[in-house]
Parts: sequence; structure tokens; C-alpha cells
Amino acid sequence: MIRSKLLLGAAIATMALTSACVTNPETGERTISKAAIGGIGGAVGGYLLGDLVGGRRDRTEKIVGAGIGGLAGAGIGAYMDRQERDLRQRTAGTDVQVTRQGDDLVLNMPAGITFAFNDASVQPQFRPTLDQVAGVLAQYNQTYVDVYGHTDSVGSDAYNQTLSERRAAAVADYLAGRGVQSARLGTRGFGKTQPVASNDTETGRAANRRVEIKIVPVTQGA
Repeated sequence: MIRSKLLLGAAIATMALTSACVTNPETGERTISKAAIGGIGGAVGGYLLGDLVGGRRDRTEKIVGAGIGGLAGAGIGAYMDRQERDLRQRTAGTDVQVTRQGDDLVLNMPAGITFAFNDASVQPQFRPTLDQVAGVLAQYNQTYVDVYGHTDSVGSDAYNQTLSERRAAAVADYLAGRGVQSARLGTRGFGKTQPVASNDTETGRAANRRVEIKIVPVTQGA
């Protein structure tokens, strides 16, 4: 069953890539249309491409209640372009990685700069960087902000799950305390279930101990 789903997903992604290709009339080069990248990402899947924490309907009701309007049309991409640029500028020279996925942004924050080992308190030396992130998020308020916590494989499943939840909540609370409206924030802990590197080495375990912030545009009619 799992193999079938993976093969189906790969087939869908291949079709999406094929249909998204455009040909340069002068060079004949085939490239992928930027407008189609978001759709391709949805076909590939992955937890970062999933729905918002708590569900989009509930989150949208909170957003509307907070007086935040939605984006529409070409304005969505332009809005996220500006936010991506500002986030990259504000986090330059740090270990924070900014990734664009369609119209969504993902910030990867390694635990080595955010938390001490086996701790869920934001480290003092990281607060200036997180202040910069909070400043950008507060400025671009027409977005949902999900904070995801992750751990390495050391320790029990239950302990790591709780630790990841505490770390996600700590970052969300920090952002809320610096101007990011709480109605925009959601948190989720993944424990040790979503490694990005091997847990067999200290380098890999350090990479897995991380917090991610997913930034999704609020759209009209969502």
C-alpha cells in the first residue's frame, strides 16, 4: 500500500513537472514555470507541505476575528517575495536557513543556536536573531505562522515528543511577546519522527534537534 502511494505520488509529481515546463523560443531550453512550483510541491507531499496546525478553517476564523485581511491574485507572490527578502537580510550571517516552497516560507533554526541540550528555553545569544525574525513577521501580518519542534533519537518517544512541543511553544511565545499576533500562531511537536539527517552521528543528531517556522499567506476566501 505504501509503495503504491509513493509510486502514485511520484507519477503525479512527474506529470506536474512535465506540464509545468516551458520552452524558451530563442534557445529552445526547457525550464519549470515559477507559477507552477506551488502545485508541484503539493504533489510531492511532506509534512511541511501539509495543512496548517489546527486546520485552516479554525485558523482563518481567528485571523478574521483579529482583523487581518487576506491577500489575492498576483499580490500573494509579491507579498511573500518582499517578506522572503527581508527575512534573508535580517538573518544573514546566522545559521538560520530560509527556504521558499511555492508561496510558503520555511525557516530552519538548528537547536545549537536556539536551545541548550535537553532544554526548552530560548538561549540568550539567539534572542537578537529571533527579534529580527519577529520584526519581519510583525510587519508582514497577512500570514499564518506555524512553529514546529523536532528532536534527535536520544531518549524515549514520549520524552522527545514533550520536549519538541515545549520548544515549539517557547519560540511561539517569544514571537508573540515581540509583536506577532497570537491569532496567527500555531505550534506542533514532532518529537523524533521527522529526522533530516542520520541519528548515528553527533552531527546528524545536531541537525535533527531543530525548530522550523512555516509562514503561509492568508488568502481571500481561504
